[in-house]
Amino acid sequence: MKEKLEKRLAELKAEFESGQKVMAEYEAKVANLRDTLLRISGAIQILEEEISKENETDKENVIPETVNAEKTNL
Repeated sequence: MKEKLEKRLAELKAEFESGQKVMAEYEAKVANLRDTLLRISGAIQILEEEISKENETDKENVIPETVNAEKTNL
């Protein structure tokens, strides 16, 4: 009986160790994915800000031209 218990204990310890290794691998993958998503999110934010700046610049450039055109028509 003791041999059966010791054998089962050894099996469970091996299974536990294997599970810990798999978990560590997945945690590393999750950390890498989180870092990648954070970088992508930052890039998206920068691009959105640049587009917003370009839109503001375009609006500023259009308004004076319209005002100048109206003045020459008067």
